[in-house]
Formats: sequence, C-alpha cells, structure tokens
Amino acid sequence: MGYQPSDSTPQEEPTRSGASQPARWGRGLRRGRKPQRFPDDHDASTGWVTAEVNVHCDECGAPVFWKPAHQGLACEHCGAVRRVERLPGQILERPLAEGQQLQALARDTDLGLATKNLRCDSCGARVVLVEREIAKHCAFCGSAHVLPDQAKRSAIQPESLIPLMLPKDQVAEIFADWLHGLWFRPNALKRLSVFDALGVYVPAWTFDAEAASQWTAEAGYYYYVTVTQTVMVNGKPQTITRQERRVRWEPAAGSREDRFDDLQVMASAGIDPQLARKLGDFDTRELVPYRPEYLVGWEAEEYAIDLDGGWERGEARMFEEQELRCSQDVPGDTQRNLVVHTQLSDVRWKHVLLPLWSLSYTFRGEPYPVLINGQNGRIVGRAPYSWVKILFAVIVVLLLIGAIALFTQGS
Repeated sequence: MGYQPSDSTPQEEPTRSGASQPARWGRGLRRGRKPQRFPDDHDASTGWVTAEVNVHCDECGAPVFWKPAHQGLACEHCGAVRRVERLPGQILERPLAEGQQLQALARDTDLGLATKNLRCDSCGARVVLVEREIAKHCAFCGSAHVLPDQAKRSAIQPESLIPLMLPKDQVAEIFADWLHGLWFRPNALKRLSVFDALGVYVPAWTFDAEAASQWTAEAGYYYYVTVTQTVMVNGKPQTITRQERRVRWEPAAGSREDRFDDLQVMASAGIDPQLARKLGDFDTRELVPYRPEYLVGWEAEEYAIDLDGGWERGEARMFEEQELRCSQDVPGDTQRNLVVHTQLSDVRWKHVLLPLWSLSYTFRGEPYPVLINGQNGRIVGRAPYSWVKILFAVIVVLLLIGAIALFTQGS
C-alpha cells in the first residue's frame, strides 16, 4: 500500500483554461507543493542558479530525508533511496572586498527548501528546520524555550558544505565508548542510556591569506662560568665551586612569508566555544558545492557572527600564529622583546556549513553538552566528576609517597 498523505483525497484543481481536472500525486509531488529549488552554480552579481529538486519519494510520495549511511535521500515510508550526486565545479572563495557588496545583495535566509525558523531564548541560537516539524528543544543547549522566529534578516547564503557522514547508530556507539573511557566519573554515568542527539549543520567562515612578517628580538645564548662560594659545613666554613649559567644577549632580526589556507572561524551562537576548540578543525578538502538535499530533515543554524566579526577573529588568529612562527625563528637558547609586524594580503573567504551531532544528557538533574564531529566522529563533551574517586586517588598517592619516604630513610 502506498503512502497516504494527510490530505489523502485529491481535490479538483483548475487547469490553465479554467476547466477542472483530478489532481495527481505524480512523481511524488504532493498537491499544493511547488517544486523546491537548489543552487548548482554561483555568481556574485546574480546569485544562485537554480534547478528543481523533489523532496518526496519517487515511489510512494512520502517525505524523504538525508541519510548519511546511504549518502542520499531515504524514504521514511518505503525505504527507497535516491542517490545525491555531488555537483561538479570548484569551491568558490571570494575576495574580502566583496563581502560588504554581497551582504548588501543578500536575501532573507533561504536555503532553497521549505523551512521553519526558530530562536532559542536560552543560548540565542537561530536555526532553520529543513523540511521537518517544529523542534521542541534546542539542538545545542537542550532548552525547551524554543520559539518560532518570524523575523527574517538578510544573510549571506552558504555556497559549500561538508555533508553529514555519520549515521545516528554510530553516534550512539561513539557516545557509549566515550562515557566508558572517562576517568574519575560516577559509575552510574557509564550505564546512561537516555540522551538526545540531533544532527545539525553549523555555520563557519574560512579565510585564506598571504602573510609577510618582519621581526626583531634579542636572542639569548647560554654560557657557564665557574663561581666559588663559601658555605658552612658542620659549623665550619668551606669553599666550593659550581657552574653558574648566564645569558649573552645579541640583537636579531628576520622575515618570513606564509600562507593561510581555510583558517576556520565558527559563526555559531549555540555551540560551546571551549568544546568547539577542543573538537578541532574539519577537513575542508571534503567541501562540496551547496545543494539543499544534504539538509533535508535536519537543522541548520544561521550565522550569529557576521563576515566582519568572523574576519576580526580570523585576522587575530593569523597574527598570533605569525608571532609564534617568528618566535620559533629567533636563534639562540632563549629570547626577549620580540616585536612582529605582519602584513596580510590576498584575503579570501567563504561561508560554509559544517556537520555536527549535538548531544545533551541529564545526570542527577544537571544537563551536560556533547559534540560529535559529523565528518570523522571525534567527540568532546562535559561530564560530572566523582569526588569520592578523586579523594580516594589522592589518599593512595599520599600513602605511596609516605611509604617511599620511610623506605628511603630506613635505607
């Protein structure tokens, strides 16, 4: 038996000539639904080039959703899978100067499919639900204070993404292994089986730049001198000699040229910044041109940090990295008064979506967040400590130190 939509009795629909004819479910398109559209090319002046995409099953007309295990759209009803081919073409990177121009041309948030906008009053995340029902809880903090967001704002659209690769069954295994591998945690935590896991695409900016740095510093070289000293031994003065380390300072200077490629700056309001840093970077070599099929049935967060804010953070990180690199170039054994002047050029950017599994679990009344990289399965999160286990470990260490001390004295 085929899929029966909720308005399962097709009504008469007027034709272009004004006559009526029976409505049909042909090719899985439900009555009253316009074909959705996706971008398969990009142009700074005209925006996206669009083509039709069907978000219902070709076999029975039921809704489909992006299924990582099949890398395609899977039917919720009959299980049919429609493969999603990756679009050809290069990943577009834009000069930084184009950012303001593109922002002025940006449209209201539109990912190319039927969407619902939500805002979390707890963490401030603004998410877009793609072809799915309204969520009851925030994908990031788990809060139930999630309200429909009627306000729309112009936003630069994503032009590339990394498809969600990790299916939900693997997420459960990774989470269970992570819990069992934690140290000094309550034993009951390892038996935890109830948690919320939501697949979500989070926004990010990537930046490329050429960096030319010049530096000056004082390079220090260690050398040793013999020093004599008088000390008291058993109440009697005694002269001893020892080697004393000193530093000879010399001026130093140098320059270097480097290139930054796809430095990633998260633009999310919902992700815990500390957990995001621990999670590390995504492999941007796996970026593909954007097409909304990858998002069907999932959530996508709208960026909370705009291009200017993203570049401010990215530029600061580039300066910090260049200072570290120049510090490593200073000769000698130690250094001081390092001054670095860095000039960045040929700055380019792109707005991308990155796949995450956002998990939350409750233990003894307290919520804890966990993030899993939807590309490679890397996991980071927060968990409660068992102070009983920590206290026991401290006591054992102290006893061992005491035993070693007694044995040494006895010897």
